[in-house]
Amino acid sequence: MAQAPSSQRSAHPLPAYNFRVTVDGVAMRFSKVSGLQREHKVLTYRHGLSFLEGERVAKHTIDAYISITLEQGVVIGSTALHSWLERKRPCAMEVSLCDEQGVPVVAWSIAKALPVKLGAPTFDAATNAVGIESLEVKVAGVSMKHLG
Repeated sequence: MAQAPSSQRSAHPLPAYNFRVTVDGVAMRFSKVSGLQREHKVLTYRHGLSFLEGERVAKHTIDAYISITLEQGVVIGSTALHSWLERKRPCAMEVSLCDEQGVPVVAWSIAKALPVKLGAPTFDAATNAVGIESLEVKVAGVSMKHLG
């Protein structure tokens, strides 16, 4: 028996290939985003009576920077990554997972994104692969929100 589109939408996961990246409100094209995560630092506290009462674990929301990698194909005349790398200040960034119509459903908002390394494509005369450059970005203040 066939499912209605609304029940299919809530029963099946979204494909990961349909995503959008915006930096300071400007959409940028990327073929891959990896390493995006939200992490809490934990601290194990041992006091004088730990042998009787056990250790205590405390969770802290420290604004620590993590590395993510953004990859895109090299296009003639596209200098957006190079100009973003030359900026000296962190900026806001958002990665959105979209539905089949391209409407964002889940978004990871990043308060501070600072590009730190731009990698050139791998040059190999024996293949006809697309030139992919990679950008390493240090990010902090990652939060996730459900939009749909």
